[in-house]
Amino acid sequence: MRVESLTLEAYENVISAAFAPKPEKQIPLKRTRIKIEILKRLIRLTRELNIIEEKHYLNLESQLQTISKMLAGWLKFVES
Repeated sequence: MRVESLTLEAYENVISAAFAPKPEKQIPLKRTRIKIEILKRLIRLTRELNIIEEKHYLNLESQLQTISKMLAGWLKFVES
């Protein structure tokens, strides 16, 4: 349930950033990065507790890494 909640919050922040003027994009993007980092750790924990299979974990982790890189690039663009 917490993973779903964090995912929705991150999604909301990305949408907020997309519609915000450039100077106001940083705050929702930084919040999203934090939520993605928390999600990474929660997903890792679910794997360590054998709640999800390794192949699902690897898929989710790969997707979260891609999202994290995209957010970092977006933030870099906004901060320049």
